[in-house]
Amino acid sequence: MQNKMLERFFWYVKMDTQSSEDAGDNYPSTEKQKELSGLLVEELKGMGIKDAEMDRYGYVTATLPGNLPSDQLDRVPVIGFLAHVDTSPEVSGKNVLPVVHSHYQGGDIVLPGDKTQVITEKDNPELKKYIGSDIVTSDGTTLLGADNKAGIAEIMTMLEYFLHHPEIKHGTVRVAFTPDEEVGMGTRYFDVKKFGADFAYTVDGEKAGEIENETFNAATAVYTIRGVNLHPGYAKGRMVNAIRAAGELIKSLEADPSPETTEKKEGYLHPYVLQGGVEEVTLKVLIRDFEEKGMDEKADRLELLGKQTAQKFPGADIELKITQSYRNMRYKLDEAPRAVEYALEAVKKTGLNPRLHSIRGGTDGARLCYEGLPTPNIFTGGMNFHSKLEWIPVEAMDRALQTLINLVQIWTERSLDKEK
Repeated sequence: MQNKMLERFFWYVKMDTQSSEDAGDNYPSTEKQKELSGLLVEELKGMGIKDAEMDRYGYVTATLPGNLPSDQLDRVPVIGFLAHVDTSPEVSGKNVLPVVHSHYQGGDIVLPGDKTQVITEKDNPELKKYIGSDIVTSDGTTLLGADNKAGIAEIMTMLEYFLHHPEIKHGTVRVAFTPDEEVGMGTRYFDVKKFGADFAYTVDGEKAGEIENETFNAATAVYTIRGVNLHPGYAKGRMVNAIRAAGELIKSLEADPSPETTEKKEGYLHPYVLQGGVEEVTLKVLIRDFEEKGMDEKADRLELLGKQTAQKFPGADIELKITQSYRNMRYKLDEAPRAVEYALEAVKKTGLNPRLHSIRGGTDGARLCYEGLPTPNIFTGGMNFHSKLEWIPVEAMDRALQTLINLVQIWTERSLDKEK
């Protein structure tokens, strides 16, 4: 199964499916994503999965029917697995050339297509765990695309495994391959009710053994700063420069936690867009924290800074609007603890040490959780996503595959045991 999974992975990454942040209302943001999605439908049907289809938005869905007696099948929840077809807009995904570094013996990995691209042991301590294993990279001129084509390959190979082993009893499994996750729109038109799963998993994480069960809470603060613009030669005592007011606001944030100074479970304030002129400036600030209390404190902080800046610039009008983007999925997963508990058990059965991990960002799973579908995130085994230094051990991909297979069986066994 490992060889087939790797063959699939190489086929998928060679297809350019980069999404775009500048597509306006187009969905998906790039039509080329549908090329891979359409081929996935053909591959699924070739396996014998008859209901595989792609809708007009590019969502691929399919069903592995349960093979339990009808009286038992009703007692086992429908489990879903999701991965996304698009790759990051940040780095080219065109003409990807995957390279296998066989029997890695330690040391830095110099990528052959661009020898300035080096995966160093210093920056990648996980490499030491895979001495003797095969490691896959790009040639260094593009990203690899393990995010998330490794997840697609692992899900597809999991389906093939169960189809080839009908003696292994299982409940119904639903799969979905989505577009535009990398531009924050992966679930924009996803029909949770039609998908029909009771619990689901995105297969989109990194390090082997990690199950991600929480995300940041996220909001965006937008300051609109209105000044007074006059001819600069006659502006004394009358001009109010919105740019200077915005600069004062940004300077006031220097002592606050920022992306450059935080890690792990620490939140931050991040000014990231500044537009405008003397008369009006827009300043956008990301608010991130794992706890609601921290979000409230940061919002209050921004409100205070706006008032203080207005006092320093008489005549300036400073308006602050805060819009919530998404909430920590942990709150919803805590209401459905089996989703995470069974995932950790599935990892443990592969021989890995399972670890809960927090995502310093968002995920499609977070949005699905708040649409009524509990959805933790499972590792793919890849590292350094969104870069030319992306790498993935074949051994880690195999552990991810085994985790998915174990998870389907655990849901079946535990659900039937519970009813005894």
